[in-house]
Amino acid sequence: MEQLDQQQAETLGAIADATTLDALEAIRVSALGKQGWVSALLKTMGQLSPEERQAKGPQIHGAREAVTTALAARKAALESAALDARLAAEAVDLSLPAPESPRGSVHPVSQVMDELAEIFADMGFAVASGPEIEDDWHNFTALNMPETHPARAMHDTFYFPDKDGQGRDMLLRTHTSPVQIRAMLKDGAPLRIIAPGRVYRSDSDATHTPMFHQIEGLVIDKGIHLGHLKWTLETFLKAFFERHDIVLRLRPSYFPFTEPSVEVDVGYTLVNGKRVVGGSGDAPGGGWMEVLGSGMVNRKVIEFGGLDPDEWQGFAFGTGVDRLAMLKYGLDDLRAFFDGDARWLGHYGFGALDVPTLSGGVGVKP
Repeated sequence: MEQLDQQQAETLGAIADATTLDALEAIRVSALGKQGWVSALLKTMGQLSPEERQAKGPQIHGAREAVTTALAARKAALESAALDARLAAEAVDLSLPAPESPRGSVHPVSQVMDELAEIFADMGFAVASGPEIEDDWHNFTALNMPETHPARAMHDTFYFPDKDGQGRDMLLRTHTSPVQIRAMLKDGAPLRIIAPGRVYRSDSDATHTPMFHQIEGLVIDKGIHLGHLKWTLETFLKAFFERHDIVLRLRPSYFPFTEPSVEVDVGYTLVNGKRVVGGSGDAPGGGWMEVLGSGMVNRKVIEFGGLDPDEWQGFAFGTGVDRLAMLKYGLDDLRAFFDGDARWLGHYGFGALDVPTLSGGVGVKP
């Protein structure tokens, strides 16, 4: 037992002198580990007689309790000292600003939607909306697109198996033009609206997706002509691209819902391999790029809207919001808009509180 007392005293002294947690762990293993001296004594108790176990057992167990208690106390003291040293070394300067917490960002399509609404609101346009699940009368017939029109084919349009209460085919709208019909039937004339929203077509590649975004405009009033259309589009594009040197080229075209119809091209130049909108497309190093479809509203469409085409005239235009976003902010692949990659959104996203305004700049980025 004298040897036990000596080993216990040496171990307790070593514990008291330990200055690191690693040193303390080594002492614990030497005493209480599988090969430790306390563990060895506990193993020998099975070889003792009952009288010897009764005499030596309390001393052996007492040594184990003493070592265990000392180890726990010293470990707590060393951990507390380490924490104090860390807190002293990592003192926080409360005069510094708090680190910025992660924030959500606005998707480029949503940003451009807001920019377009701000621009057209300044020109007196109201924002109109309609259902994304449409009937074929509003989506095709009322827009002067007969049953033989290719856009009605199954490979171009997403149809539903069910019909509406009037027996009409139901589909995911292929453009926001049905909103124009609904607005004329509801509000009559004069009318000045834009209709932004999601549309659906059975198409998918680097520049087309099955779901994309459009914005269409409609003006119905008396004495409306192509000059009003050209001024509106020119004013809009100058504000959107934030450039005064926007040059438009109107080319004759055909759309069932407008007559006459014009494609609208905008001049651009190549800068570091990217198209930069501005200037004349006929200038050296320039070119023309189609950005809009437009025209005077067809008489039949005005009639379907419940108005007299001899009294009311109007113009309409439409463009892809995703395409405008790509042109303005240098985006390369339309499919990236729908990938959900947080890194892409972090690079191209906009601050949630940076609301576009004409006075502050519709294209302000953080």
